[in-house]
Order: sequence, then C-alpha cells, then structure tokens
Amino acid sequence: MKIRIKFAKEGAMKFIGHLDMMRYFQKVMRRAQVDIRYSEGFSPHQIMSFAAPLGVGVTSRAEYVDIEVLSTDSSERMVKRINDVLTEGVEVLSYKRLPDTAAAAMSVVAAADYTMRFREGYEPEDWDDFFRGLDDFLQQESILVLKKTKKGERQINIKPWIYKLERDRSENGRNQIKIRVAAGSAANLKPELVIQAYMESRGWKLGEFALLLHRDEVYANQAGEEEPDFCPLEQMGENIE
Repeated sequence: MKIRIKFAKEGAMKFIGHLDMMRYFQKVMRRAQVDIRYSEGFSPHQIMSFAAPLGVGVTSRAEYVDIEVLSTDSSERMVKRINDVLTEGVEVLSYKRLPDTAAAAMSVVAAADYTMRFREGYEPEDWDDFFRGLDDFLQQESILVLKKTKKGERQINIKPWIYKLERDRSENGRNQIKIRVAAGSAANLKPELVIQAYMESRGWKLGEFALLLHRDEVYANQAGEEEPDFCPLEQMGENIE
C-alpha cells in the first residue's frame, strides 16, 4: 500500500539538511512502529522517497515523503503515532493512501508556493515603489539570469518558470511576497533568485541573508505546460478511515 505523508519542518529543524532528514525519518518509522515495506536483497532498506529537497534555513508546512507499508492503522491514528515520536520542529500534518498506480512524489513535482519576507533592517524603504517596479519587471518578455549548472554558468530565461507573484501581508501587518515557481526535475527555480534579479535590475543589492523563506505548498501538474493545472500533492491521496 502506498502512503503519502505531509509534514512541517520549522524552528531549529530548518537547519537540518535533506540527507539528515532522510536518515531521521527512517528512525522515526522504526520508533513509531510503522509497518513499512523494505526492499529485497542483501542490504534491505525502507521504501521511502521525498518529494522535493528543502534548502537549509527554509521553513515549510508542505514537505512530503512517500512510503510503502504492509499494513496500516487509520490516518488519524497514524498521524498521532508518528507525531508522538517526532522532535520539536517536525509535525506530521496528514497521512493518506495513494492509488496503486500513483507515481512517486519526487517524479511529479511541478511547482511550489513560497512566502518571502525581508529580515528586519533589510526592508525596502518604499514598499509601494518596490511592488510597482516588481510589476513592471514581470511584464518583460523575458527575464534573463545567470544560473549555475553542473557544466558552469549559463544565461537562462526564468520568466516561464514564474507562475504567480503577489503582494501580501502577514497577520501582524508586515509586507511579504507570495510566489509560485517551477519546481522538480524538469525545471527548478529558487524564489530568491527572482527577487535578486529584480533588485539587480534596479541597481539595488540583495543582502546575503536578507530574505526569510517559507514553503507553503508543493504541486503536481495534471495538465499541459501551456495551461498548467496544479494539484497539491496531498490531494492526490485519501484518508484511511
């Protein structure tokens, strides 16, 4: 049986890298006595795959890990069982059964939502001017940036990878930016790269630690590239009663 687990990664856990999180969840499965399936052969390992690695220092309430189990309790009880053995900063949000034909989360990721805000002391002096300029920046036919690849640096057009960008306000009234960008193996755009390109276009410099990032959701694309139909990975499964 295929299971998709959605979890949050916040607080001090945002400084734990992806490989360490993979090892951590393997231990969690054992401690929570999840009847997870193991591979065959001389060195069996848990059948487990993560959707999209999260950068160090980024918080999230939309992390996904797929597992296969031999048996399971209800979604409600499994969420509680796993949360009981988790450390502070990690919380399971849902535990859903996937169709037998479902592809692994990591292979279907197409986009992700982020909330970005500036650290205190790095905010624009005039927010209205900042967002007016940002709107003009996005109206360009192309947005060219230098992107590092395994073969070096090359200039690419990131505009097709920006699906949504808008002004928002937090609960305490602070200005922040909501953005949806391409994610996954086909195309992957770091949200901070968009703001960096915009700042440089206006002759401004973005400080190395100026932005705070939070991932809000991760999506699969259920349609074509020209008119994408984004579906949260969580909605591809169903609760177990």
